[in-house]
Amino acid sequence: MSVVFRRNVARMKGYRPGEQPQEGGFIKLNTNENPYPPSPKVRRAILEEAKDALRLYPDPDSTRLRRQAALTYGFDLSQVIAGNGSDELLAMIARAFIGEGDALCCPVPTYTLYETLIRIQEGRLIGIPYPADYALPGALFRSRARVVIVASPNSPSGTAVPLSVLSRLADRAAGLLVIDEAYADFAEETALSLARERENVIVLRTFSKSFSLAGMRIGLGFAHPRIVEGLSKVKDSYNLNRLSIAAGEAAMLDVAWMERNAAAIRKTRERLVAELPAVGFEPFPSQANFVLARRAGGKTAKPVYEALKARKILVRFFDTPRLSDCLRITVGTDGEIDEILRALREIRP
Repeated sequence: MSVVFRRNVARMKGYRPGEQPQEGGFIKLNTNENPYPPSPKVRRAILEEAKDALRLYPDPDSTRLRRQAALTYGFDLSQVIAGNGSDELLAMIARAFIGEGDALCCPVPTYTLYETLIRIQEGRLIGIPYPADYALPGALFRSRARVVIVASPNSPSGTAVPLSVLSRLADRAAGLLVIDEAYADFAEETALSLARERENVIVLRTFSKSFSLAGMRIGLGFAHPRIVEGLSKVKDSYNLNRLSIAAGEAAMLDVAWMERNAAAIRKTRERLVAELPAVGFEPFPSQANFVLARRAGGKTAKPVYEALKARKILVRFFDTPRLSDCLRITVGTDGEIDEILRALREIRP
């Protein structure tokens, strides 16, 4: 075969998202989707946009979306960049800042896409292990990497980093500090103020979680205009389609709808955390829309994952040394959480 991939691409493993069943009937608690629908304003905006205008290219700068984001979150338009999900924004950061041999540093375990993107760029990932309580490791503050990434709240742990700690990290960072806030609307704090105040910080947001728009692929980055300008050079030409731009704008025009859903999820999360010990799992303190729970006794959680799947309940199992005794459970509706707790009582882990 004459087709030859770049050596690093041929050798690497691609990122594997959570399982997406092709048949119905599953209770899907494995990919941190929102169990509640988006605002009705979103549906109306999509239907309005899905007319003759679809024959035309979308705005390459997603101006409507970015302008509304600037108004909603208190930024200038020049400080906002839009992406095809926050995943594309992460890819832009990798393209713009990481070349062959350059280092990206992050605490681990965390979102595994970071490593995939760095390997594509032939960069180096410096993973600094989290301590048992998932506080930021001290070595992170001494990193001289070109890019430092912190997910807060973190996936898969659900734990968050206090704003005061992130502020100190921004002071110490040798290069760019990326704060991935995919789950921030379920947490107690946000680091958006750092993106307004610092020239070396970018805060990423997604509409996939709190805004119930995982299917539309919308992300936002907030940073100093110089960072936004540089990232714009490496984005795809028309990276958001017309429907996504309209949907994101409409979602931000109804923040109250999102906040009600997020409050309902936080309430259900508290109940899940409180009831997991009775079914053999010890939860980590979560500020996200999921809970990481460790099986009592340090036994592998794979048999429990498989038993739940046989009952058509999907959760996330990570077959890695640090996480093999854990399950990550998305916070669904109260009815869905009743079902998984009932199943865990029957399985008797």
